[in-house]
Amino acid sequence: MKFMKLGSRPDTFYTAEAVRSVSSEVSSDLIIQVKGSRYLLHKFPLLSKCLRLQRLCSESPETSQHQIIQLPDFPGGIEAFELCAKFCYGITITLSAYNIVSARCAAEYLQMTEDVEKGNLVYKLEVFFNSCILHGWKDSIVTLQSTKAFPLWSEDLGITSRCIEAIASKVLTHPSKVSLSHSHSRRVRDDISCNGAESQRHKPTTKGWWAEDMAELGIDLYWRTMIAIKSGGKIPSNLIGEALQIYASRSLPNISRQIKANKEAASDSDSDSAGEVTSKHRLLLESIVSLLPSEKGAVSCSFLLKLLKAANILNASSSSKMELARRVALQLEEARVSDLLIPSLSHSSDTLYDVDVDIVMIILEQFMLQGQSPPTSPQRSKLGFERRRRSRSAENIDFEFHESRRSSSASHSSKLKVAKIVDGYLQEIARDKKLPLSKFIAIAETIPDFSRHDHDDLYRAIDIYLKAHPDLNKSERKKLCRVLDCKKLSVEACMHAAQNEKLPLRVVVQVLFFEQARAATAGGKVTELPSNIKALLASHNIDPSRPPGPLSTTTSIQADDQWSVSGLKSPKSRISTLRMKLAEDDDLDEKDMHTDGMGRPSKFKAFCALPARPKKMFSKLLSINRSGSEKN
Repeated sequence: MKFMKLGSRPDTFYTAEAVRSVSSEVSSDLIIQVKGSRYLLHKFPLLSKCLRLQRLCSESPETSQHQIIQLPDFPGGIEAFELCAKFCYGITITLSAYNIVSARCAAEYLQMTEDVEKGNLVYKLEVFFNSCILHGWKDSIVTLQSTKAFPLWSEDLGITSRCIEAIASKVLTHPSKVSLSHSHSRRVRDDISCNGAESQRHKPTTKGWWAEDMAELGIDLYWRTMIAIKSGGKIPSNLIGEALQIYASRSLPNISRQIKANKEAASDSDSDSAGEVTSKHRLLLESIVSLLPSEKGAVSCSFLLKLLKAANILNASSSSKMELARRVALQLEEARVSDLLIPSLSHSSDTLYDVDVDIVMIILEQFMLQGQSPPTSPQRSKLGFERRRRSRSAENIDFEFHESRRSSSASHSSKLKVAKIVDGYLQEIARDKKLPLSKFIAIAETIPDFSRHDHDDLYRAIDIYLKAHPDLNKSERKKLCRVLDCKKLSVEACMHAAQNEKLPLRVVVQVLFFEQARAATAGGKVTELPSNIKALLASHNIDPSRPPGPLSTTTSIQADDQWSVSGLKSPKSRISTLRMKLAEDDDLDEKDMHTDGMGRPSKFKAFCALPARPKKMFSKLLSINRSGSEKN
């Protein structure tokens, strides 16, 4: 770092009885009080260089041997005043980036300008500042940091703006043309000494050499400097994002832990100070959000979600939260489940994640909206003579088909990834005992059905929710299970579902139904239905020995009955659990029938007896099984 020495005389200042004096054969005739400190000095050397002291001495009467002058609002304090006083006496002083701001403000206060004497302190400081300080990287950073102690003076004197311009110009210049920071130079030197030629592979990292040193600035100065750098238009957005991430990691470390500790330790006396800390962090966070590059991928999704967590904890403005949610949605496929979990800081509530569910809903809605961009025309393919022979109507149908697929799956690959993330997220928040059923279902239904290749993770989330919410009634459990697709469950999931006492009865029945249908469609051997299932079907006027009708691969069940779990290879697995559930549900339905004055049949009986195609399906399955056993 650069420094400058002025004066040649040795330092003769001393302290006697709490008074600072200077050794001299001439008796002192001036007393100056600076912020509680008293200086016993001489008029001639001081007044010859300080216009302000000349005016103050002329305005105050000489009542005694010493004339007293008060300087209560002196910028820089006693250190800066003593530096100016030593300059007046010709005593050697050393100036550097650490004290040039205070010295410059003090010299301006005392009016040590060229109007009083040629080569005065203001002139010398300006020359050193412009020719040395602004030419060095670290000098500019340190000087800009020191302006924080004198914000108004530094702004009026142009120190702050000139430092910002110098820093921005150096960042926009190639690193080889400027003096690098001390921390960067040391890191590069260590890489060469430790890794040798290996360090050449990491050479591109020098593009962001400036980020670590700039992270030492306060948020107001950092914001202004980053605006100047971004306005230059030469720095890639990903480097801007990396710089912001470095700054946030230093300024907002473990913000949730800090705020929670402040709330626990806060009392009536220091609640104001805790609120002040929160306001400071909130301003810092919102400033970082305003600096985020607009380009997608400039910062990682994990970093954006960390900012969103901090915004939620600090109660940041809704505009900042919405901006972060929008940016997260653009690259949600990069997120991790742990990043989406924002714990509540409420001590009186048992809720774990209730605060963040609404934010995640907004993110998912924003994510789904981006897939609704206008479709683009597909490129024409050269298929030769046969292609040209196709009719215009056939071409139009084909065009519309491809257009619909393109518009509906504009982000198909990302939606597949997001579906896995959402199902993992649902498994985590399902443990929240106070999570409303409506929110759980809303999040599950946000993802379109085609985005889930299988429903195992979704089923696992539903199972966790049922265990954490044992008080759900029958209707709520059915509503919860409606989001499942029976054809997308693995064998293991179906085996678990068939034995799950918390699932609605119809889910368990359809596990067997759809697995039998799947096995029959695949041409495999269908396992003989257990005797208790046959008895149940017979009790509802379904004859398992009837000749089978034609097997339809398009068999469907009414919308109200779409409870789905599939894939159980053998319905004999723990049938006792199913027998108990069937008996329990049938008893309830019989009770409903008796309470209805019109003798309305039970819902389960309607499920088993009303649709004709399911009857034929079961009969066909039995027939296939019977014929297979005869061949054997």
